[in-house]
Amino acid sequence: MRYGAKVLFEEVSTSFLGERRYALTGPNGAGKSTFMKLLTGELDPQKGNVIRPKKFGKLSQDQFAFDSYRVLDTVIMGNKPLWAALTERDAIYEKPEMTDDDGMRLGELEGIVGDEDGYTAESDAAILLQGLDVPEELHERKMGELQGGHKVRVLLAQALFGHPAALLLDEPTNHLDLESIHWLEEFLIRYDGTLIVISHDRHFLNNVCTHTADIDYQTIITYPGGYDDMVLQKTKIRSQIESQNAQREKKIAQLSEFIARFSAGTRSSQVTSRKKEVERLATSDLARSNIARPFIRFEMKRPSGKTALTFNGVTKAYDDNKVITDFTANVQRGDKVGLVGRNGVGKTTLLKALLKNAPGADEPQASLDSGTVEWGHEASVGYFSQDHRESIPGGTTAVDYLHSFDPQASNEELRGLLGQMLFQGEEGLKPTDALSGGEAARLIFCKLMLQKPNILILDEPTNHLDLESINALNIALQKYEGAVLLVTHDEDLLEEVATRIWHFKDGQIEDFKGTYEEYKADHPE
Repeated sequence: MRYGAKVLFEEVSTSFLGERRYALTGPNGAGKSTFMKLLTGELDPQKGNVIRPKKFGKLSQDQFAFDSYRVLDTVIMGNKPLWAALTERDAIYEKPEMTDDDGMRLGELEGIVGDEDGYTAESDAAILLQGLDVPEELHERKMGELQGGHKVRVLLAQALFGHPAALLLDEPTNHLDLESIHWLEEFLIRYDGTLIVISHDRHFLNNVCTHTADIDYQTIITYPGGYDDMVLQKTKIRSQIESQNAQREKKIAQLSEFIARFSAGTRSSQVTSRKKEVERLATSDLARSNIARPFIRFEMKRPSGKTALTFNGVTKAYDDNKVITDFTANVQRGDKVGLVGRNGVGKTTLLKALLKNAPGADEPQASLDSGTVEWGHEASVGYFSQDHRESIPGGTTAVDYLHSFDPQASNEELRGLLGQMLFQGEEGLKPTDALSGGEAARLIFCKLMLQKPNILILDEPTNHLDLESINALNIALQKYEGAVLLVTHDEDLLEEVATRIWHFKDGQIEDFKGTYEEYKADHPE
């Protein structure tokens, strides 16, 4: 498969075997989603063919395609033969008069409905939905009435419905909170078909996948084990080839020196045999890997006071729904606080309320019902919002957007910063309206590196990043000396960065002083 001059795959032959769970990995732009579309039949390969099972489930990326359907019906549509049979059966029953042919056809349709477990379809769909935390009162609602997070869960249930032989999931953990991700992990580990999953959540891939199919070097290489296993094996193979090449080049240099010295002399037969050896030793070409590693480093212009931030009796409610009740806490310089809890419990609300009088924040804010937030001496805030794409104004370029935060910065400095975040060459002149989700996220990190704040407030910073960028962010946050408030569903990021956990539940925030691992050990489910 190629787009113009860009080759995604060249002569790829690979198999995905039953009862194995494959991670499909590769950097942004390597062709993961394109390959998934080749597998589902949405795209045809320009050469070669794909053999797929009769029944496979896939996660629909279009959240609006089913807006006019009931939630339960949307799930049942995951079993295409059953849904077709039910639709045709209902159409026959709605006729004012039935013919003999209709009666015969009804018999056939009832057979299909029976074979496809159609008589328990609604209860099966309801069990799936409840497992994915879609409450029963939403099951009869139309999809158009649901929030984005619930819609994703319903579409996930659709993919899982009807016992498909293979499951193809593209970013299934996006918009899921940690508890839902844990449920999905357990569900997929029990799933007995072939699973192929694209995800930028390293912890999820390591927990779920038995194999990793890595798209790189214009081909697909499958490694046993999860994501971390693949990285180790890939690095080992790569360095092996590189050291073999280094040894070959050394030998070639020695042979070439011999040829140069004796080519006109008496040793011409030896020279000929050495020339042949040089040809044989010509280094095996290393296909260029398309993995690009961004470089993120958060620095502070100046440190904040010892206490970066103080909450006094903070309360916030929406109508009768109290999301935060009488919360009091201090955040010290260097504290890295992970905010955890189900979606909708108030994590983003708290962060937005914080920004109300935040020094240096430039985003829309929410207000508190009561209580106060006090910022420490010399505090300056850098903010990454959950809807970060919307926080970048249109009608400008990436480099001009950065200029607005530091008019003194030279073009070379800004280009260097953009280069660190993988905006190569003229990409810094790209219009902000044309940025992808991943590019927009990387541009916000450029802004934060330029601002050099001493408090970072990050709301779901990993949603559109590839694994390389998430790893770079992880390392940068561990090294950062300021205070961090972090909302993320990336468990590795939580485990490796957070030194303190705020758990949101039923309007209360539990303040746990310790790592996420210690928190889990202290709160067995």
